[in-house]
Amino acid sequence: MIIVDRALRAREEQGKPIRVGMVGAGFMGQGLTNQIENSVPGMRMAAIYNRHPERAFGVYRYAGREPVAASSQSALDEAVRRGQAAVAEDPMTLCRSPEIDVIVDVTGSVEFGARVILEAFAHQKPVVLMNAEVDATIGPILRVYARKHGAILSACDGDEPGLQMNLVRWVQGLGLTPRAVVNVKGLQDPYRNPTTQKGWAERWGQNAAMVTSFADGSKISFEQTIVANATGFKVLSRGMSRGRKYDGPIMDIPQLYDLEQLRALGGVVDYTVGPAFTKAFVLAEHPDPKQRHYLELYKMGPGPLYPFWVPYHLVHFETPFSIARVVLFGDELAPPLGGPVVEVCAVAKRDLQAGEVLDEYGMYTTYGEAVNVEEMSARQYLPEGLVEGCRLKRPVAKDQVLTYADVELPEGRIADRLRAEQYVHFRGETWLQDLIRSQGQQRPPKPEIRAQGPAASPA
Repeated sequence: MIIVDRALRAREEQGKPIRVGMVGAGFMGQGLTNQIENSVPGMRMAAIYNRHPERAFGVYRYAGREPVAASSQSALDEAVRRGQAAVAEDPMTLCRSPEIDVIVDVTGSVEFGARVILEAFAHQKPVVLMNAEVDATIGPILRVYARKHGAILSACDGDEPGLQMNLVRWVQGLGLTPRAVVNVKGLQDPYRNPTTQKGWAERWGQNAAMVTSFADGSKISFEQTIVANATGFKVLSRGMSRGRKYDGPIMDIPQLYDLEQLRALGGVVDYTVGPAFTKAFVLAEHPDPKQRHYLELYKMGPGPLYPFWVPYHLVHFETPFSIARVVLFGDELAPPLGGPVVEVCAVAKRDLQAGEVLDEYGMYTTYGEAVNVEEMSARQYLPEGLVEGCRLKRPVAKDQVLTYADVELPEGRIADRLRAEQYVHFRGETWLQDLIRSQGQQRPPKPEIRAQGPAASPA
């Protein structure tokens, strides 16, 4: 941020603001638009797409702008050139526009997000994700496509994966070795649903399904998967700690972990419920006894694990920093080291019956748990990011992990094909590719073929 703020002021003085195209206009999109328009020099929200256009108009008005409708590519391009806020009819016009510098995905959709991301790459546009679901499900293979097109796919500052990876980088810069990267929640109940969360969602003007995904553990599983893939760290077991509660002081939190076990794995990702006033923490060790002496002097404790923590995450307030990092410095936040290390499997939230069609994450039928890729692949678990629209072929008991053998996949989803390609590319495994073909989905066109026309966004 110390470098970014001056770089943005320079862009403002030059009259060359970063022009952001945002896909999705939900609660976070609203906050981000207001932040960019009113608090960030050198950047503006140039255009927004949302499946319900009136919501995009409302987001602009919330930020004090009066937008114009852009029903064609030329209309969008001209509006942005004139400095008018534009609401796009087709999300792909944002990706194709030479007047847009960067795409921000705020949808939370895996299938729709994948189509938008690939279209942006086809036009050499970087993409910043406020969409942990697509990143956790097919992020590694999407970055392969990004590199092919000379583009960048980045997580964002403020959101938990970016917050944690910034802390990891900072701790590594001090010369320490991170061993645990841990997210902190205030509540964990895998059986929450939009009905139980309705009051909370209405109080804060949020989407009930999104709020449910926070409460039932799905969202934090997606977030920690991104961190795992960016660090190479694993989970100790499926589901991580499943909301282990900790009310003690942050300085004593290293006692929750066995250092030798952490070392054997290289490091782990996890989450806890509590402690208070902590949003994320990293436990790290230092190889140099001379530096350990100094760390104890500086009141970091006796070691061998030292806690470093952040008390808050401010999401949309900080997201513009990552937009600027990507556009101005080519600095990608939380890229996977290679293929998936951890994934998110789908678990039955209640007893499910044959013939039922699964709803999306954050709803009534499933919740997500982080699991190491070796188990995910060997047992052919169904990913939580791709449950929506799957039809059950047989009953599945409450709290049982769903597998591909339990369901029929919706036809024609590009995200399924990308995930199969991800397994082939990084793991040399063809079982998912073969399974998709066996379910009647013919060999598809290559995923890099551009998506055509508007698609449905959940925002």
